[in-house]
Amino acid sequence: MTVGTTRRRGAAAVLAAALLVAGCGGGEGPSSTGDDARMFTNPVVRTDAPDPQAIRVGDTWYLFHTNAGGRNVPVLTSPDLVDWTPAGDALPELPAWADAGKTWAPEAIELAPDRFALYYTVAGRESGRQCVGRAVASAPQGPYRDDSTGPLICQAELGGAIDASPFRDADGSLWLLWKNDGNAIGVDTWIWSQPLSDDGLRLVGEPTKLLKQTEPWEGALIEGPFLHRQDGKLFLFFAANAYDRAEYAEGYAICESPAGPCVKAPENPILKTNEVASGPGHASMVVEDGRTWLLYHAWPPGQEGTVDPGRQVWLDEVVWNDGKPVVKGPTAGPQQKP
Repeated sequence: MTVGTTRRRGAAAVLAAALLVAGCGGGEGPSSTGDDARMFTNPVVRTDAPDPQAIRVGDTWYLFHTNAGGRNVPVLTSPDLVDWTPAGDALPELPAWADAGKTWAPEAIELAPDRFALYYTVAGRESGRQCVGRAVASAPQGPYRDDSTGPLICQAELGGAIDASPFRDADGSLWLLWKNDGNAIGVDTWIWSQPLSDDGLRLVGEPTKLLKQTEPWEGALIEGPFLHRQDGKLFLFFAANAYDRAEYAEGYAICESPAGPCVKAPENPILKTNEVASGPGHASMVVEDGRTWLLYHAWPPGQEGTVDPGRQVWLDEVVWNDGKPVVKGPTAGPQQKP
């Protein structure tokens, strides 16, 4: 996901060409292809924008990502998922119980036309660990305000809590997913789920463990979860391995419900490093005009762990073959816009 946890966490000519295609010179210019406005090329955000998640409100897309450029929760806007414009800090003030500098993996959800909730990872002062907070706003871009007196989730004894992701199921129920940051202290990392209250401010019921790291490609951790329903089936997507290595990748599982049980796909990972993008992962999914798209971050090959340009945002289509998601990427060549 995110800023990891301790993180947080061929030939030279071929590599140079790949870096050029990936837009490694920095800059946040448009990704539309000049000769044909119907086409675009990756990355769609060319500056450091880890852990991207986007929601659509009206005719505008709003993208949130991990702290960068002095902003706790940078927010960008776009009419088409391709050309993004910075729109300030969605969470300009942190709650009194949190410290600045490690505000990771924010995700927003619309609860009503004038009510939006933002779930974010932040440094909890009392626990000394990363914890999950929640904030609300009357507009999608914020400003969001967290009036809580403490974290929504912390799990300090399990390394902390990070990568919160809200989900509204087909029956209207509201859920929150997150990961205990076990790799920060050398224990298992689990993806958890728990129902949320209707106002999005409280967890209700009991948490459920869904998945942990079990496969060789996952390394020591899984993280960055989100749920998506497609043709009645519930998919749990997640990233795995070290965030600053080429081995970082994206996989999925199929779940019976948001509370599980879940079974990992044998074909994982479904998105991984290639010649144009390294360590792709911590994704979110959007649907536009019947087409499914994956927003995710990736490093320029050979620049894993660097700050400039850092983890750029990529956009690639997902097709559903026999009920299974297939990501057409990472792709650096021209693609038709969503």
